Amino acid sequence: MVRDYATLHDPNAEYTMRDLSTESMDLTADRSGARDIEITDVQTTMVEGNFPWTLVRVYTDAGVVGTGEAYWGAGVPELIARMKPFLVGENPLDIDRLFEHLVQKMSGEGSIQGVTVTAISGIDVALHDLAGKVLDVPAYQLLGGKYRDEVRVYCDCHTAEEADPQACADEAERVVSELGYDALKFDLDVPSGHEKDRANRHLRNPEIEHKASIVEAVTERVGDRADVAFDCHWTFSAGSARRLADRLEEYDIWWLEDPVPPENHDVQREVTMNTSTPIAAGENVYRKHGQRRLIEQQAVDIIAPDMPKVGGMRETRKIADLADTYYIPVAMHNVSSPVATMGSAHVGTAIPNSLAVEYHSYQLGWWEDLVEETVIEDGYIEVPERPGLGVTLDMDVVSEHMVAGEELFDEE
Repeated sequence: MVRDYATLHDPNAEYTMRDLSTESMDLTADRSGARDIEITDVQTTMVEGNFPWTLVRVYTDAGVVGTGEAYWGAGVPELIARMKPFLVGENPLDIDRLFEHLVQKMSGEGSIQGVTVTAISGIDVALHDLAGKVLDVPAYQLLGGKYRDEVRVYCDCHTAEEADPQACADEAERVVSELGYDALKFDLDVPSGHEKDRANRHLRNPEIEHKASIVEAVTERVGDRADVAFDCHWTFSAGSARRLADRLEEYDIWWLEDPVPPENHDVQREVTMNTSTPIAAGENVYRKHGQRRLIEQQAVDIIAPDMPKVGGMRETRKIADLADTYYIPVAMHNVSSPVATMGSAHVGTAIPNSLAVEYHSYQLGWWEDLVEETVIEDGYIEVPERPGLGVTLDMDVVSEHMVAGEELFDEE
């Protein structure tokens, strides 16, 4: 295959531009039949992992099946079943059109946010897997190609003594030294023993000092061997979040995540603008329209969409493109099985501003057994060159861990 510019323009070369043009035309002709394909069925099965993962499969009359995943949430499988009549008979290669088609058809179900968008997200992931298989390309190619061969993973860490700074530091050491991760996250919305009234979102100074002790213990333990982020889960008032962020400025924090509730972007911007501590948010904001104000008002230093929750692979790519116009990096939130985790990795390799993808299941011994392929190795995902997402469900493992009352997918 001719790849260099000079050879392409050399009239004496073995391949001329005319030869290559003819070859491309022949390839297009050979694959024109790929457009003659229809969706015949859509099925879901819920697996009980550390979260209830909703796996989605889209079937076609060509015998090709795409596998995806929606973020967990009550009613997601039922919403996907509601969408099935809007998909059967459609061409699965028209991913953008089908996304907008579902948003329009499901407008009465609240298709601008919430579980309806999450249900559409799962279908979107399955369509990317399916289209990649039909066209014989990896899913990232459908998103514009790749910037990197592997995507960094940050490990969301937990310990039985989550409020003990030294226990957190010990777990950080273990995850870095034994599991090979160079990026971590710990929770900061943990009880300190100094609370008077958690409902008012106010942090007293002893509570702030307790949180600072966790940050100090973890960051000092791992030093420059790992980046460390800290998650607040939308817990604090605006004033308390500012005071906490200010207190943590002396430490080497990758980011402070979701310090205030997600609804009021003006408050989110105020917190971000009043500290040098990097602030991340975005997993509870749906579609590119919901993320727009966070990005355009620079209300975050890092945007953190959850791909199978906020709109799917193409929508996350669009969010990343919008963020890139403001030079904001993307760190994808992720609590998924290997299926959507790999989907997030395909997005991560296709965007320039990817920081990392979250991994939330390191304490679940059978997480990677759900698929036949290796997904995470030494804290990174090598994005596969196989068609589609590049992962294959192990149906025996799916069956073993299905939520009670669920039915296994039909065979391909």
